[in-house]
Amino acid sequence: MRRHPRRGEAGREVSRPSERTAGPPSERGADIGRRIGVGLMYGLWRPRVLGAWRVPAAGPAILAVNHSHNIDGPMVMGVAPRPVHFLIKKEAFAGPLDPFLTGIGQLKVDRHTTDRTAITRALGVLDSGGVLGIFPEGTRGEGDFASLRAGLAYFAVRGGAPIVPVAVLGSSERRGRLIKGLPPLRSRVDVVFGDPFEAGDGSGRRTRKALDEATERIQKQLTAHLENARRLTGRPATLE
Repeated sequence: MRRHPRRGEAGREVSRPSERTAGPPSERGADIGRRIGVGLMYGLWRPRVLGAWRVPAAGPAILAVNHSHNIDGPMVMGVAPRPVHFLIKKEAFAGPLDPFLTGIGQLKVDRHTTDRTAITRALGVLDSGGVLGIFPEGTRGEGDFASLRAGLAYFAVRGGAPIVPVAVLGSSERRGRLIKGLPPLRSRVDVVFGDPFEAGDGSGRRTRKALDEATERIQKQLTAHLENARRLTGRPATLE
């Protein structure tokens, strides 16, 4: 039997709780998430962090992270000098992980549609001077920034935020694993932060052409940073 939507005194429809626009992500929650990440990442592996001082100490910023393993997000969340709100695929918000990830200020996004709620909340992070974390390749893969989506350029231009490239190297190490799907315990994982840069051309344009041009500039910057990070850490150009 179909239920009719509840109506207020004036006869207007009253949204169900699940339909209401979600509020801004919790900054305090993101800070708690960072503390949890610090304990887990340093307890299970041996992170080596280079260039964390390059992350702006205040104001909006976007961390653009390469993505080849599931621990990349938690690793960056734990070692970054500021709390980070990551855009994470909605499939990860399953069971008890849903309230946990939401509680630590992470953002659920539907990758298969234009998720306006996720977009609004992500821009809200930048508007409030927070740090937004993005995997610009859209999904886990080679982690080489070879295929970027335009979303990163949109957030950078629309939010007026500099992009800080972040390379996570060693998380896909396969030799010596005790637990399938995780890097060997106590193995070294390098996290290299690059110099922040502006995605736009200074004109403030947000047209499709402008975003495409910005995406191309971003890809060159991120690829160059990844190559430099590999040289600094001595990591091979292929998956470990």
